Amino acid sequence: MSAVETVAVVGKPVKRKEDPRFIQGLGRYLDDIVLPRMAYLALVRSPYAHARVRAIRTDAALAIPGVLAVITGEDLEKAGLAWMPTLAGDRQMVLATGKVLFQYQEVAAVVAETREAAYDGAHAVEVEYEPLPVVVDPFAALRPDAPVLREDREQKTNHIWHWEVGDREGTEAALRSAEVVVKQDVRFQRVHPAPLEPCGCIADYNRGTGRLTLYVTSQAPHAHRTLLSMVAGIPEHLIRVVSPDVGGGFGNKVPVYPGYVCAVVASLKLGRPVKWVETRTENLTTTHFARDYHMTAEIAATRDGRVRALRVKTIADHGAFDAQANPSRYPAGLFSICTGSYDFPVAFAEVDAVYTNKAPGGVAYRCSFRVTEASYLIERTMDVLAAELGMDPAELRRKNFVRPEQFPYRSALGWTYDSGNYAAALDLALEMIGYADLRREQAEKRRRGELMGIGISSFTEIVGAGPSHSFDIAGIKMFDSCEIRVHPTGKVLARLGTRHQGQGHETTFAQVIAHELGVPVEDVIVEEGDTDTAPYGLGTYASRSTPTAGGAAALAGRRVREKARKIAAHLLECGEDDLEWVDGRFQVRGAPGRSVGMKEVAFAAYTNPPPGVEPGLEAVFYYDPPNLTFPFGTYVCVVDIDKGTSEVKVRRFVAVDDCGTVINPMIVEGQIHGGLTEGYGIAFMQEIAYDENGNCLSGNFTEYLVPTAVEAPRWETARTVTPSPHHPIGAKGVGESPNVGSPAAFVNAVVDALSPLGVRHIDMPITREKVWRILRAHGITG
Repeated sequence: MSAVETVAVVGKPVKRKEDPRFIQGLGRYLDDIVLPRMAYLALVRSPYAHARVRAIRTDAALAIPGVLAVITGEDLEKAGLAWMPTLAGDRQMVLATGKVLFQYQEVAAVVAETREAAYDGAHAVEVEYEPLPVVVDPFAALRPDAPVLREDREQKTNHIWHWEVGDREGTEAALRSAEVVVKQDVRFQRVHPAPLEPCGCIADYNRGTGRLTLYVTSQAPHAHRTLLSMVAGIPEHLIRVVSPDVGGGFGNKVPVYPGYVCAVVASLKLGRPVKWVETRTENLTTTHFARDYHMTAEIAATRDGRVRALRVKTIADHGAFDAQANPSRYPAGLFSICTGSYDFPVAFAEVDAVYTNKAPGGVAYRCSFRVTEASYLIERTMDVLAAELGMDPAELRRKNFVRPEQFPYRSALGWTYDSGNYAAALDLALEMIGYADLRREQAEKRRRGELMGIGISSFTEIVGAGPSHSFDIAGIKMFDSCEIRVHPTGKVLARLGTRHQGQGHETTFAQVIAHELGVPVEDVIVEEGDTDTAPYGLGTYASRSTPTAGGAAALAGRRVREKARKIAAHLLECGEDDLEWVDGRFQVRGAPGRSVGMKEVAFAAYTNPPPGVEPGLEAVFYYDPPNLTFPFGTYVCVVDIDKGTSEVKVRRFVAVDDCGTVINPMIVEGQIHGGLTEGYGIAFMQEIAYDENGNCLSGNFTEYLVPTAVEAPRWETARTVTPSPHHPIGAKGVGESPNVGSPAAFVNAVVDALSPLGVRHIDMPITREKVWRILRAHGITG
């Protein structure tokens, strides 16, 4: 292999290093771990959404053979563990004390010798409930006569907080004086990440050493260690958190759940390892949901289609506890990216959060902290404006894009976009799909009474949380880290503070490090997920791994190279300034024949270091990004609607993404396919729904549908490349862009198809029943 071939790995479709173990069934997931003397834990859950707990009787459960202990909220209260802090600054019951606030809430924990005995014991626990009035509608929860759900709070209201950003008065003035104003109510329904592997843990307290090891399905092991120390009062150096292979996270495995705390308490009590793994229904009904935003957008514009102002009002349904996972400074996440790709002179956004009798949560489900809601809102409302003006939606977008020469661009709501060329992505997408021909075809079909729609979404994301000056979670600054050790033979071990859940980190980060050190990518092994070995980091979610840990990996590599330069100069008997880095080797300037590579340098670092230079070759870098990154793209969807069956068929879907410098195009392609498929499910299939009594109607995969390759459309993808100017290698992150950008494209296409009937908006999920009702309401029967 030549030197050039060795180092030119960034941008190459290197096969995923982790796949051989996964495709052979050799991954090691949480439930694969079996420890000596391990006990099992099952949770007793409430059948009611709102009820007082009058009594809990445990005698029958304790009499079941194999049951070792039953833990109640009263037991935890005595230990000061009845409540735990949430990431949003609220507090949440670990096990119910006094009353339950949502269906399936945790009421008691049963520990037994076997999993079966634990479930038998949970069924035998008798709980006496007194049902209370239920509130599932956040607007009803705000009425003065609504029952106060959180009686533990000083504030006797279901209103949690109000947050606003932007110029309220200036926006109001612009709306009042505008030639055209459109206003649209848009709901982004409650959905769930639904990872294939549910959440679980094994708490293993060693009475001999006083150390607690927690194996857990975690996207953020270090944050979990710190939070666990804060909740349980265990010194942090006596806690080790290990996140084994994780079968999908999508934000669902960021929070701390009551099951984790109960397993730790049980292990401390019994001095034995205790495993808890939730069921599919427990995962869907109790772990963190996403979205559930009720939004109203108003756009002021000129008659010729120039946007002048944006105003957004949102009611956020947070369920029983404010447990959403957002940076501390941003209670509504990064929702203020809602101006999107457009140059609004003025804008204002406000969000009010509300308690209801639903499961708590609010995570960055394949979305950087509420960006999906924001992107969906602006892309939906831009189509409403286009319809009002009688303009082509592509032309309206092009007319209002932030222009390339405006970057770095300061948005009306305060974000500084790093780089972008939105028109280029739009142009490429329209060219690929044959936009002009499709519009002509649509006109022909409409004359024949056929229903065909074209939907466009030109989204801008915001990822890479974050710069420590403004981003933290529970006070912990949001940087990330990488440690690189080069062994004497030139092989490399890299450890990072992130934790992948299938994204391909072991390959992507290896490519970055191989590029920086001039070694083959197969010589780099990447480790994550063990707090005893990895440097402190904030984990993997919100598309932050490449913008943060990717930057740390590049800069740790450069730090290694700084020391390697001293050793290379020693080996080549020249000054450091006489060396240049060429094709992954140190070469004496003007003497191409005199050079050494990292392998020779590494061996010398341990056998023949220069005088005064300490042996070894390693470095660690904590990367604190100066800004976020702003990936973007344009998606175009074409649908046909069968008037007889009401089926919406996605005929074509073109996705043009720009995530800056591409490290591995094959992995990027996989991320986009996965995210688009999730977006398709959200647009047409999915909602965590409740009836008026707070019963969850989406508790399994027959009610909460997950699209497979059979249902998913064929994705046509392409890229433009606009590097981030402040990232060490220009990368921006891509894992969540397709989930962020695609729902609006699907919905815009369906609304476009039905627009001849006067349809202006349809809330997701766009089920066949919804379309059927619209068609029948207009007398269309096929």
